[in-house]
Amino acid sequence: MLEQKDDSQFPAGRPSDTEPEDDRAVVRDALGVGVAVGLSGFAFGVTAAGAGLSLPQTCALSLFVFTGASQFALVGALAAGANPLTAAAGAFFLGVRNAFYGLRLATLLRLPRALRPLAAHMVIDETAAVALARRTRRGARIGFIVTGVSVFVLWNLTTLLGALGAGALGDTETWGLDAAGPAVFLALLAPMLRTGVARVTAALAVALGLGLLPLLPAGVPVLLAALAAPAALLLGGRRGRTGHRAEREQGEEQR
Repeated sequence: MLEQKDDSQFPAGRPSDTEPEDDRAVVRDALGVGVAVGLSGFAFGVTAAGAGLSLPQTCALSLFVFTGASQFALVGALAAGANPLTAAAGAFFLGVRNAFYGLRLATLLRLPRALRPLAAHMVIDETAAVALARRTRRGARIGFIVTGVSVFVLWNLTTLLGALGAGALGDTETWGLDAAGPAVFLALLAPMLRTGVARVTAALAVALGLGLLPLLPAGVPVLLAALAAPAALLLGGRRGRTGHRAEREQGEEQR
């Protein structure tokens, strides 16, 4: 599965594509990401218990859903009093991004068919980021697998510990742990806002969510905040066309 010969099949286009990578360095980097993210499952376990979910429900979310941001969105909406279907819909749309990661990773990793169902369950922000950062297919595979396994094991273990410890902690608001979910969610989201379009999308989503919060039932503003994405893309497209038109007019005037 991780044969070195696969590196020669890695998509060309960058000078470093043919340079070998140190497997130990890849594992070290992947474990660093896996441990840092996996420990955040404790905050999810506490948050889910505070939202009224039972221990089996909390652990089932981490085992079978396993998309941290979507899990926080779901329990956050439930804690705010949202209808379960509305909360689940918001979490679903947030998790759709993993399907797009999967399309890119399928071409990049080319894993054996028997392993693809298991690999699909580990397609999350962190595994995609680690795999896409590698220079070779071998490095991408190692990074993806080590990150995915370490995050999955630690996330589920700390989810269990957080859910069990929530009763001993008492009221999560007293400890400030009610803010742990949103804080972790923002920490996962912030590194993705690298382009102007991404920042505009985030700003519009925040404005829609907060603006509609007093007017609509809990959970609905989160769904409508998704409209920020097409709005930002439309705005960016118009600006691009306007810029190209201005450049053409300027070129014609110079001629």
